[in-house]
Amino acid sequence: MTARIIHHCLRGVLALLLGATLAVAPVRAQQGPSERLKDVASFQGVRSNPLVGYGLVVGLDGSGDQTRQTPFTAQSITNMLSQLGVTVPPGTNMQLKNVAAVMVTASLPAFARPGQALDVVVSSMGNAKSLRGGTLLMTPLKGADGQVYAIAQGNLVVGGAGAQAGGSSVQINQLGGGRISNGAVVERSVPTEIAPGGYVHLEVNTADFGTTQNVVDAVNTRFGNGTASAVDGRLVQVRTPQDPGARVAFLSQLENLPVRQAPVGAKVVINARTGSVVMNRNVTIDEVAVAHGNLSVVISRGAAVSQPTTPFGGGQTVVVPTTDIEVRQEGGSLQRMRTSTSLAEVVNALNALGATPQDLLAILQAMQTAGSLRAELEII
Repeated sequence: MTARIIHHCLRGVLALLLGATLAVAPVRAQQGPSERLKDVASFQGVRSNPLVGYGLVVGLDGSGDQTRQTPFTAQSITNMLSQLGVTVPPGTNMQLKNVAAVMVTASLPAFARPGQALDVVVSSMGNAKSLRGGTLLMTPLKGADGQVYAIAQGNLVVGGAGAQAGGSSVQINQLGGGRISNGAVVERSVPTEIAPGGYVHLEVNTADFGTTQNVVDAVNTRFGNGTASAVDGRLVQVRTPQDPGARVAFLSQLENLPVRQAPVGAKVVINARTGSVVMNRNVTIDEVAVAHGNLSVVISRGAAVSQPTTPFGGGQTVVVPTTDIEVRQEGGSLQRMRTSTSLAEVVNALNALGATPQDLLAILQAMQTAGSLRAELEII
């Protein structure tokens, strides 16, 4: 009797352990790689702002705009000279070869203060051959609201090079654009409010309920329950300290928290223009049979000589063009693709077909239609 009771007890313990193992296993299988919070999400409101301006580049070695074809360059020079006290008589035909009209772009980072230096990119908008060796004149950079936030000026650095002589020319890289390091000075800052009402909002880079919940769990585990709460599948609300100094220290710890990103959905991305096929590690396929063959049309042109049939028939010898059209079709046997549960098996199965990347576009689309491709197919 005692042995039977012990036997039943052992069976009950083993059943409990097996049930606990089965309950924990799926949770572990869903865990993804651990990353920093700053790599998974960003703070709402902390962003850069694009700036743009129109200016002139001078000092070019005869490679500037042709003013006849770019009248706005001549008009800009006239306006600039009038502001400097130089009056150009109306109707003057200015033959300027050392000036180019350009667009200047920059990015105003968050928390930028007046006096901070920014990098600017200068791009030709006329028909200038090269901006190499040019100097950008003072150019105001405006934001989307039309206000001036920075002033740009300086010498350009062009990464390309070119030369021409005797009707021949050679060029390396692009000569119509350059860069000025620290070429702009911030004149106005953009007010940025991090935590309105004592809360900061985190925006997950990719909308995913699993990753969002992992962010909430990581924050609450580190700073206490109730610190973070999920608003939706992308937005997380976090309570911050009221003191500004303590808030900065809190945010520095927050953005370095390790967070496990939920596994992404299975997806295959196809670029129809280049024939590129990219798939992630969650892509799987079911057993399917695929027959693939190539059909090509070859058109060849030649020339044949036609001569008169009689020596003195009065005809002429002429060249007659000939065209041959041939259709070639390579046989494609039926290939069996077994069920694949890993990316390596999927790759091996597709390589066994002997298809080119361009042919894989049609094969993958047909496999998805047949229900054997367990992935989302996106064509860009």
